[in-house]
Amino acid sequence: MAFRRRSSPPAAAVALLPLAFLLLACLSGAAAAKQTGQLTVFWGRNAGEGTLREACDTGLYTTVVISFYSVFGHGRYWGDLSGHPLAGVGANIKHCQSRNVLVLLSIGGPGDGYSLPSSQSAADVADNLWNAHLGGRRRGVFRPFGDAAVDGIDFYIDRGGPGHYDELARRLDGYNRFYRGRKGVRLTATPRCGFPDARLDGALRTGLFERVHVRFYGNDTRCAYGAGAGTWGVAEAWKKWAARYPGSEMYLGLAPAESGVPEGAQGTVAVYLKYLYYDLLPKVQEAPNYGGVMVWDRFSDKKTRWSTAVKGWA
Repeated sequence: MAFRRRSSPPAAAVALLPLAFLLLACLSGAAAAKQTGQLTVFWGRNAGEGTLREACDTGLYTTVVISFYSVFGHGRYWGDLSGHPLAGVGANIKHCQSRNVLVLLSIGGPGDGYSLPSSQSAADVADNLWNAHLGGRRRGVFRPFGDAAVDGIDFYIDRGGPGHYDELARRLDGYNRFYRGRKGVRLTATPRCGFPDARLDGALRTGLFERVHVRFYGNDTRCAYGAGAGTWGVAEAWKKWAARYPGSEMYLGLAPAESGVPEGAQGTVAVYLKYLYYDLLPKVQEAPNYGGVMVWDRFSDKKTRWSTAVKGWA
């Protein structure tokens, strides 16, 4: 793919660099009280983001979500890693896990190759996920990542109706009976910020999802930060999400590409993120079930180095 030449930072940004020290050294107050240090990133959407191993070796992320398992529900099952070769991904999963980085597989995404038209389709998808990506080992089922097993499944459902995702969640959770002393199949969800997400609400109400990454990016003017909602719109929607699912840890999902940090910014990027440190994070961290920050995605994060600042604030 073609890359644009990275330009020098604007003079105004250089002039603001001393403010970075104010962000890092001053005000340990409201935001710090609820910090968890948990940073989740989506990987697999652009070959230019580097390998999964490289993402884990940055030390920035506590969870990496492989995206996406994007074809399912009609007897066909496969994923799309947007140009990444399958070779080596399995070894990289094991490497990340050895560094105590949780590795999840996200199902769904922006494509139209998936749906759950029936209870049987939910059972079939659960069976395939178990045997192809989790702890199952049934003969004849292709395992794209070899003998590596992901730590759980993320629901990123943007197409089709809401039916049967609650059943899929229950079936996946049922495989935890094969593990002793730990949860081998962890469930997370990544809904849109518009409240509630009709496609996922039924599944989330099962209480089986340990965390929810709410996407406060995109084109929803009611709640997406970059679409005009601003910090106030994000904070108001966040309150509803946190109250609706008190048993799940809530993650604030943001996109570095919409953050105002220019590509190739030099020096610290904290000067571009004052709104996040001073305004938005203190508000969302008031929720008792605040869990951390989700980053969409590794490619834009690598270009902007957004997480190098946010890691210490999450």
